Amino acid sequence: MTALTGVILAGGQGRRMGGQDKGLVLFNGIPLYQHVLQRLRPQVDIVMISANRNLDRYQLSGCTVIPDTLPDYPGPLAGMLSALLAAETEWIAFCSCDTPFVPVDYVDQLWRQREKAPAVWARSAERDHPALALLHRSLAEPLADYLQRGERRLMQFLREQGGHAVQVSQNEAPFRNVNTPEDLGENAE
Repeated sequence: MTALTGVILAGGQGRRMGGQDKGLVLFNGIPLYQHVLQRLRPQVDIVMISANRNLDRYQLSGCTVIPDTLPDYPGPLAGMLSALLAAETEWIAFCSCDTPFVPVDYVDQLWRQREKAPAVWARSAERDHPALALLHRSLAEPLADYLQRGERRLMQFLREQGGHAVQVSQNEAPFRNVNTPEDLGENAE
């Protein structure tokens, strides 16, 4: 496997979390993004965090923090674009900050099953998880064009670029998201 950059997507507005910075919400006493960091760090060579608020708090992790290059929180694709532009590796693995149980081998599985695709994303038995993706940095320019046109649909972009889903797990548990205050209690280990 080649050198990989991992990026935790933590740049959203946290609307369903009452406007809180979701990555910093405590889950089992630890900020959500740190759960993801613990699982992602062993899978990649470098970890960066895509964030638009509380940059100083994310920098305490020792990771490079990159804000969106586009204004007004245009969604996860904006964080992906910033990462594709900032990364020095050819391949970048993404994970949203609200998946504290992300599989500890999902990056390897994406890498091994990517075939020649410039983009792949995780799939469980029930659905696709496009924020758990592996993208080649050559997608930066097409992604910038896509966002410039006002498009925001992640799956549509990945498919348009010749990407495909990779079956990572039959089990849904590793993909549970923590999106609301109620999820904090429901998803606790």
